[in-house]
Amino acid sequence: MVVSVTVIGVEVTPESSFPAPAAPRRAQRLAVLGDSTAVGLGDPLPRRGGWRGVGPLVADALGVAPGGYLNPAFAGARMRCVLTEQVPAAVAHRPDVALLVAGMNDTLRPDFDAARIAADLTEVIGRLRAVGTTVVPVRFHDHSRVFRLPPSLKRALSARVAELNAAIDEVVTRERVPCLDLARLPGAYDLTSWSVDRLHPSELGHRMLADGFTGLLAEAGFAVPAPVSLTCGGGAEPGAAAHLGWLVLKGIPWLCRRGREFLPYAAAIMWNSFRAR
Repeated sequence: MVVSVTVIGVEVTPESSFPAPAAPRRAQRLAVLGDSTAVGLGDPLPRRGGWRGVGPLVADALGVAPGGYLNPAFAGARMRCVLTEQVPAAVAHRPDVALLVAGMNDTLRPDFDAARIAADLTEVIGRLRAVGTTVVPVRFHDHSRVFRLPPSLKRALSARVAELNAAIDEVVTRERVPCLDLARLPGAYDLTSWSVDRLHPSELGHRMLADGFTGLLAEAGFAVPAPVSLTCGGGAEPGAAAHLGWLVLKGIPWLCRRGREFLPYAAAIMWNSFRAR
């Protein structure tokens, strides 16, 4: 027996009352753009060397075949680098989804310009959207809460990150794209989420990023046939010698280089704070 109902005076059957929800879209191609976090630093591959990170985890979750995955990201990349050096390759790839992790390196440079970052991000989204790509950028956590800094440098970095996020928020709102808020990821400020350098996510941190990205993509209508697990063990946990080697060969030189570039801005923050008091 077919039971009919009346909706605003029109008699309809249950089968015709409401359209069936659209089936989730299957992503065939994925691109990951950005800096060293996008490269996967902090999540080393066992035996083979190199890095895994958020990109392959998202690709596995979406069911993207190896040939459909592209990652032109590189360490140290700024937003302008993404636009000029990575987007052309991504556009040629024509991905269904592009993840973008960029901007933090900009905050540490003396020529930081939030308006220029916003303009570059707008163009990145526009060029990828023109080939049918859903772009998902991030807004950043307050990294001064993770990386131990003197109070003046901590205030300076927090202020810079706030400026960066304001620029990203403006673009995301105007362009109506999904955006992953890293500060709201559960455990974002726990040390277990970070590698020994406290600059890059650990394996758990990368898994958290991947879980956050795929959650947004599911909301945007993409199928996630193999949800990301937060259980670690697929990567390679570096030993004490590897930690020490990284700090000596990479970490300390990086801190010295970025510290010199960032110091003038931090000094200005200190002076303004002194004057205000």
